[in-house]
Amino acid sequence: MSESRTTAEFFFDPLCPWAWMTSRWMLEVERVRPVDVRWKVMSLAVLNENRLDEVPAEYREMLETQAWGPVRVVVAAQQLHGDEVVGKLYTALGTRFHNEGEGVTREAITGALRDVGLPEELVEYADKDTYDAELRASHTEGIEKVGQDVGTPVIAVPGPDGDEVAFFGPVVTPTPRGEAAARLWDGTLLVASTPGFYEIKRTRTAAPSFE
Repeated sequence: MSESRTTAEFFFDPLCPWAWMTSRWMLEVERVRPVDVRWKVMSLAVLNENRLDEVPAEYREMLETQAWGPVRVVVAAQQLHGDEVVGKLYTALGTRFHNEGEGVTREAITGALRDVGLPEELVEYADKDTYDAELRASHTEGIEKVGQDVGTPVIAVPGPDGDEVAFFGPVVTPTPRGEAAARLWDGTLLVASTPGFYEIKRTRTAAPSFE
């Protein structure tokens, strides 16, 4: 009898390097556990739009100048070409933004579209609000699972008793591989599914390592 598989919803903003690290871990989880990832967007721009005065100036500038474009392009690609392109485009964007150090540029977005065989003209949606309603709906779906006091990524899976288990993170670097990825998955689900459990955290002492 084949082992039943679990769908994990992964809500991401392609801008975030820490979400990128977690997403690469989830690809490892798919290899070592009966898990299938369903990629969905959330938005740091939407999350912070009503509290820009409360964030550091450098972060505020990033939100205002860079955050909308990539996620808008992902949503446009999804709306026009189907859900199956979301994960592929995220991988292409993240590889260029983070691993290859191109940064969040129009050229990098165009290159990522080309990498996965999508029309390069989709980059034009970076500056359009055409699908902002769909973007906001996906963001709201993810953030309502965990509350406003978190960021990206958000992961949601069916819990052991049939109830959904959702959480922010984990925040980790470098990306765990193989059995280490499996142990982190098992442990994360264990603590996240514990009734009344809310938080475990320590200060970050290293930047994302894009190995």
